[in-house]
Amino acid sequence: MKKLLFSMVLMLPAMMSIGQEEPLTFEKAIQLGLERNFDVKIGINEAILAENDIRIGRSLLLPSLDATNIRTYRREDTEQTFLNDPDVPRVIAGAETTTNNYSLVAFYGFSMDAVVALQRLGKLAEVSELEAKVTIENTVAAIATAYYRLVLEQQRHNVLQTALELSRERVKISKAQYDFGRASRRDFLAAQVDYNADLTALVNQDQVIKNSKVNLNELLVIEPNKEFVINDTITVSDNLRIEDLLDNAYENNKQLLVNQRMQNVAYLQVRELQAQRLPTIALNGAYNNNFLESEAGFLLTNQQDGITLGATISWNLFSGFSLNRRIQGAKIQMQNQRHFLDQFEIQMQSDIQRTFNVYNNSLRLMDIAKENYQVAIENSDIALDRFRLGIANYLEFRDAQVNRLQAENGLIEALYNIKEAEIELMRLSGKIYFTNPYEKVF
Repeated sequence: MKKLLFSMVLMLPAMMSIGQEEPLTFEKAIQLGLERNFDVKIGINEAILAENDIRIGRSLLLPSLDATNIRTYRREDTEQTFLNDPDVPRVIAGAETTTNNYSLVAFYGFSMDAVVALQRLGKLAEVSELEAKVTIENTVAAIATAYYRLVLEQQRHNVLQTALELSRERVKISKAQYDFGRASRRDFLAAQVDYNADLTALVNQDQVIKNSKVNLNELLVIEPNKEFVINDTITVSDNLRIEDLLDNAYENNKQLLVNQRMQNVAYLQVRELQAQRLPTIALNGAYNNNFLESEAGFLLTNQQDGITLGATISWNLFSGFSLNRRIQGAKIQMQNQRHFLDQFEIQMQSDIQRTFNVYNNSLRLMDIAKENYQVAIENSDIALDRFRLGIANYLEFRDAQVNRLQAENGLIEALYNIKEAEIELMRLSGKIYFTNPYEKVF
């Protein structure tokens, strides 16, 4: 992809020269943001939770197995009367009875709605991961915009610095001309006023730079007063095509994929409710081992062991039409989700078209601004020479100076607008960070 790199005087690398400085490249800023940004961390954790829900859902299709051990001890006085000798009772004081029972019970219940529910959980996990990617892409776009905004404001600072130097030169010339009687004091005072105005603009720009740095630091989750050096110029692409952007968006736009998955979820919700009309099958089995030891009664010991098998088929025949109402509501929700998907497709197409219009128009404006910038520089130099020679008055020189300032700002703004539109187009087309929409985020 062809890149346009403008290395003019006003496009010098932006430098933050306050206090202790560290270099911060664009790539390093993105890396810091992805490692530290809390929105990214929360999004990834939500995707992990959704993945855990699938594992929990799978357990619904597995049998359960319970092991039980019951041990009892009984001590009591017993009096027994036998049929063959009813007149002579048998009295046992402190008779003891011990019972020990082991059981192993297995249960397996199968219903179609559980199978569909597991499929629905799988789609929801995909949605959570795609939403995490949306968060990551939005964070990358925000960091890129804030980063290049800081570059823009520093370049604007350079422009204002140049304007201030021209005003300082004008003050010197006006002072010299006034001292030699070639200009009035009014011209000297006017030059001083314009110098102060340019100095005020430069001081205000210092504040804008500081706040822009704080905005970037906030996205990178570092201290607001952290100082660093920006070593980048702004590079832009001049060959983006609307057709390629739309094709990429339909394949890679994560929010579009989320809406598609949510439509699948709504469909599976209908199937899950419809499956509740089908019979439910439950299989159960148990192994029991029971041992009884007694010093009273007819049996001294009794031991039993064996297995028990069983099956249950249940079928809900009538539930007061509540299931029908839930199915009807799920179908309406499925229709709404289809409308949401169609609506988002139109919105996505419109956003791409609007942003591409800004991108394309900014490219045209940049060509005009480049030409205007060259003319304004030459005109400013000529006006300065004429002012030194006393041929031009201060109004002509100030007018040339202001035109140069506006031309430089116009070129910077056009370049930044192209970059901002490019970032948004990459985000909308799903290409700003992930090259593969199915790439895992954890």
